Amino acid sequence: MGIFNSIKDHFNNAEFSIAPNKKLKTISKDFKSSFNLSLVFYKGNMIAEGDLTLAALNKKTTKKVETTSKEDVKIKGSMKVGDVEDLFENTYGVKVQIKDKSAKSLVDNDLTLGNASRL
Repeated sequence: MGIFNSIKDHFNNAEFSIAPNKKLKTISKDFKSSFNLSLVFYKGNMIAEGDLTLAALNKKTTKKVETTSKEDVKIKGSMKVGDVEDLFENTYGVKVQIKDKSAKSLVDNDLTLGNASRL
Protein backbone atom coordinates (compact mmCIF):
# COMPACT_ATOMS: atom_id res chain seq x y z
CA MET A 1 0.00 0.00 0.00
CA GLY A 2 2.95 2.35 0.70
CA ILE A 3 4.17 2.32 -2.90
CA PHE A 4 0.65 2.88 -4.21
CA ASN A 5 0.17 5.84 -1.83
CA SER A 6 3.51 7.30 -2.89
CA ILE A 7 2.58 7.10 -6.58
CA LYS A 8 -0.89 8.52 -5.89
CA ASP A 9 0.62 11.41 -3.87
CA HIS A 10 2.94 12.27 -6.72
CA PHE A 11 -0.03 12.93 -8.97
CA ASN A 12 -2.25 14.56 -6.33
CA ASN A 13 -1.45 18.22 -6.81
CA ALA A 14 -3.07 21.53 -6.31
CA GLU A 15 -2.13 24.79 -7.91
CA PHE A 16 -2.77 27.89 -5.88
CA SER A 17 -3.14 31.23 -7.53
CA ILE A 18 -2.08 33.63 -4.85
CA ALA A 19 -3.27 37.18 -5.51
CA PRO A 20 -2.77 40.13 -3.17
CA ASN A 21 -6.54 40.41 -2.70
CA LYS A 22 -7.12 36.71 -1.90
CA LYS A 23 -8.08 36.17 1.72
CA LEU A 24 -5.88 33.93 3.83
CA LYS A 25 -8.90 31.87 4.92
CA THR A 26 -9.69 31.16 1.24
CA ILE A 27 -6.16 29.97 0.57
CA SER A 28 -6.32 27.80 3.71
CA LYS A 29 -9.71 26.37 2.70
CA ASP A 30 -8.39 25.45 -0.76
CA PHE A 31 -5.37 23.79 0.85
CA LYS A 32 -7.56 21.80 3.25
CA SER A 33 -9.84 20.57 0.48
CA SER A 34 -6.81 19.45 -1.55
CA PHE A 35 -4.71 17.86 1.19
CA ASN A 36 -7.00 17.40 4.21
CA LEU A 37 -4.51 19.43 6.28
CA SER A 38 -4.66 22.92 7.76
CA LEU A 39 -2.51 25.77 6.46
CA VAL A 40 -1.95 28.50 9.05
CA PHE A 41 -0.55 31.93 8.14
CA TYR A 42 1.45 34.04 10.58
CA LYS A 43 2.16 37.73 10.90
CA GLY A 44 5.32 37.83 12.92
CA ASN A 45 4.91 35.16 15.59
CA MET A 46 1.13 35.46 15.85
CA ILE A 47 -1.48 33.68 13.76
CA ALA A 48 -2.84 36.05 11.11
CA GLU A 49 -6.55 36.75 10.94
CA GLY A 50 -8.24 34.82 8.14
CA ASP A 51 -10.00 37.91 6.80
CA LEU A 52 -6.67 39.52 5.95
CA THR A 53 -5.40 39.37 2.42
CA LEU A 54 -1.75 38.90 1.59
CA ALA A 55 -1.57 42.60 0.75
CA ALA A 56 -3.09 43.54 4.12
CA LEU A 57 -0.74 41.13 5.91
CA ASN A 58 2.14 42.99 4.28
CA LYS A 59 1.06 46.17 6.11
CA LYS A 60 0.86 44.41 9.48
CA THR A 61 4.22 42.69 9.62
CA THR A 62 7.75 44.05 9.54
CA LYS A 63 8.72 41.39 7.05
CA LYS A 64 8.00 42.13 3.40
CA VAL A 65 5.32 39.85 1.97
CA GLU A 66 5.97 39.42 -1.74
CA THR A 67 2.52 39.65 -3.29
CA THR A 68 3.77 40.11 -6.84
CA SER A 69 5.80 36.89 -7.16
CA LYS A 70 5.97 35.63 -10.72
CA GLU A 71 6.56 32.05 -9.60
CA ASP A 72 3.76 29.50 -9.82
CA VAL A 73 3.30 27.59 -6.60
CA LYS A 74 2.64 23.94 -7.36
CA ILE A 75 2.18 21.72 -4.36
CA LYS A 76 2.00 17.94 -4.60
CA GLY A 77 1.09 15.31 -2.05
CA SER A 78 4.58 13.84 -2.45
CA MET A 79 6.23 17.02 -1.11
CA LYS A 80 7.53 17.15 2.45
CA VAL A 81 5.72 19.43 4.86
CA GLY A 82 8.92 21.38 5.60
CA ASP A 83 9.53 21.94 1.89
CA VAL A 84 6.02 23.35 1.43
CA GLU A 85 6.48 25.72 4.38
CA ASP A 86 9.84 26.82 2.92
CA LEU A 87 8.20 27.33 -0.47
CA PHE A 88 5.77 29.88 0.98
CA GLU A 89 8.62 31.57 2.88
CA ASN A 90 10.94 31.75 -0.13
CA THR A 91 8.32 32.62 -2.76
CA TYR A 92 6.09 35.03 -0.84
CA GLY A 93 8.07 35.87 2.29
CA VAL A 94 5.21 34.67 4.49
CA LYS A 95 5.51 32.21 7.37
CA VAL A 96 3.08 29.29 7.32
CA GLN A 97 2.72 26.15 9.39
CA ILE A 98 0.97 22.98 8.29
CA LYS A 99 -1.21 21.38 10.94
CA ASP A 100 -3.50 18.37 11.10
CA LYS A 101 -7.06 18.62 9.78
CA SER A 102 -8.36 20.05 13.06
CA ALA A 103 -5.51 22.62 13.14
CA LYS A 104 -4.54 21.52 16.65
CA SER A 105 -1.18 19.79 16.10
CA LEU A 106 1.78 20.65 13.91
CA VAL A 107 2.64 18.07 11.29
CA ASP A 108 6.18 16.66 11.28
CA ASN A 109 8.26 18.47 8.64
CA ASP A 110 9.73 15.19 7.36
CA LEU A 111 6.33 13.69 6.45
CA THR A 112 4.94 14.12 2.97
CA LEU A 113 1.60 15.90 2.68
CA GLY A 114 0.03 12.65 1.50
CA ASN A 115 1.31 10.64 4.46
CA ALA A 116 0.35 13.40 6.91
CA SER A 117 -3.19 13.50 5.51
CA ARG A 118 -3.58 9.78 6.19
CA LEU A 119 -2.62 9.99 9.89
